[in-house]
Amino acid sequence: MHSLTDALGSPLHVVVPDQIAENLERFRSVYRRHHLSGQVYYAHKANRSSALLRRLAATDAGVDVASLGELQHALGAGFTADRITATGPKNPEFLWLAALTGVTVGVDGVAELDQIAALVRKHALAPVRVLLRLSGFETSGVKVLSRRSRFGTPVRELERLLEAVERHGDAVELTGVAYHLDTTSVAEKATALEGSLAALEACRSRGLRPRAVDVGGGFGVSYLAEREQWEEYTSALTAAVLGRRPPLTWGGHGYGLRGESGTLRGALGLYPAHRSVAGAAYLDELLAQPAASLGGRPLAALLLEHLYDLHSEPGRALLDQCGLTLAKVLEVRSQEGGGALLVRLAAKADDIALEDHGVLMDPVVVPRSAAGPGEGPVAVHLFGGLCLETDLITRRTVFLPRRPVPGDLLAFANTAGYAMDFHATRAQHQPAARKVAAWQDGDAWRWCLDDQFWPITPSGGAQ
Repeated sequence: MHSLTDALGSPLHVVVPDQIAENLERFRSVYRRHHLSGQVYYAHKANRSSALLRRLAATDAGVDVASLGELQHALGAGFTADRITATGPKNPEFLWLAALTGVTVGVDGVAELDQIAALVRKHALAPVRVLLRLSGFETSGVKVLSRRSRFGTPVRELERLLEAVERHGDAVELTGVAYHLDTTSVAEKATALEGSLAALEACRSRGLRPRAVDVGGGFGVSYLAEREQWEEYTSALTAAVLGRRPPLTWGGHGYGLRGESGTLRGALGLYPAHRSVAGAAYLDELLAQPAASLGGRPLAALLLEHLYDLHSEPGRALLDQCGLTLAKVLEVRSQEGGGALLVRLAAKADDIALEDHGVLMDPVVVPRSAAGPGEGPVAVHLFGGLCLETDLITRRTVFLPRRPVPGDLLAFANTAGYAMDFHATRAQHQPAARKVAAWQDGDAWRWCLDDQFWPITPSGGAQ
């Protein structure tokens, strides 16, 4: 690790392409368990890595792209159009390339259908396969509402959407419906899947032939092994916000919590570091949920009975354990009056954007020398190299097993999902982190620059 950062600078991202293939297999095993067909689309927005994308291209996975650049990247990595779905906000250039190459397009509303149809007719293109993205689902009986989203068409307006599909029958081919909810609630997602099955029946009643449901992403990652550790930390944070114990953060930051006259206010804005069910297991639990309005049958059984394909779009979940970020320690100093040490890293907060996504992860100290451990454990505040008070790698106090010294590395684990480059900048002419791919070759590890990795031997990992 030290030789890598000496050569390529700090911070440095390291990705492990073979791990993403293993994570894909976990999702595939859920499909097999429920005897379902369909595609697992990697949500490309979660990481810009070429190595990870090319490794997935060597599998049977698909990719979900949300910009013109991501679509070009996927095509260049080896994905064919039948393995790509285009979602999210789309500018005209993105929509044109999607239509031209024949990828499936997830549409948010009537205006987007009109735009696609105009492109197809103007350029004499083949009809574009579309998924109708829906939102605003609700159940009968005990009322469960899916939360409001700026994406998709409310399901109560489905008829207007289907009228547009029929009006553009020469230009679009309806292949199914989709949703994507920003929630960890299985109940909300089950409500949306149940509503999507009802929407497919409405499509079929009009003579359309949809064949798929896309349940989006949001399967999550469990970053912490022990639930008790997470509960202990959040309880201590609450006590600190209320002034009942010493502060646990820089400047008394409460991550959304605040104390007012001894009363706790606000809501904790953190990702649940421990999740008992996450990733492929979350998809498994979703499929086992009963559909109350459809006879109480498990959702997986209903998908199978109607021979519908199930599509999913994991991002963070496919990237679990697929990378880490290295940052070199530049300075360690004590505060006047004692307290936590101030540790400055050769990195910016945007390079290690865990906390921008509410993720709290302690780094691992990788000593520069083989000398015995220094004093410890120690409390530290981790700062970046920008000339800004707000450039905090962590807003919280971090407890390390030993005092770091200049030249040591801090290794931040499991940063591949959103934390590497979703917020990366070159502010103040500071460099953005470079990225390398690493893979095992027998008992040894090998590496190359991220954009030089291809999933063929001998230059790039597994065949």
